[in-house]
Amino acid sequence: MKILFVCHGNICRSPMAEFVCRHILAREGVDDVQVESAALHNDEIGNDTDSRTLRILRREGIPFSPRRAWRLTRAKALDYDLIVGMDGENMRDLRNILSEADPPRVCTMLSFLGRPGESVADPWYTGDFELTYRQIAAACEALVRQLCAKP
Repeated sequence: MKILFVCHGNICRSPMAEFVCRHILAREGVDDVQVESAALHNDEIGNDTDSRTLRILRREGIPFSPRRAWRLTRAKALDYDLIVGMDGENMRDLRNILSEADPPRVCTMLSFLGRPGESVADPWYTGDFELTYRQIAAACEALVRQLCAKP
């Protein structure tokens, strides 16, 4: 299975989700799931993960590596089984990229916590990377539980 997390610029929320989800999958011994992240806009293309996100990952003992933000295209989106957006704007952007006939399953991050209409706080604007981490960590735990429960 291939999972893609997306957000506006691919430097805060989506890479945080990518690294947190990889960490949880490794902890649970799941090795047949690939996880990546991408941007839905050009603002940060080529930039590495925001230093405030990396500070939280480091503190939590979650491995990360240097990376460069990249923008999702329809052709690339079709490579994924599941695409996870962080908020309503991301979901609108995904609908503009994908047609209704495209196969990837698309959902919001907080849908894994039973809150599909809610958004993961965008720390670029709020400055609250702690809240964003708590939301993403809880949602990733729920996502991996769902993956592990399926045959």
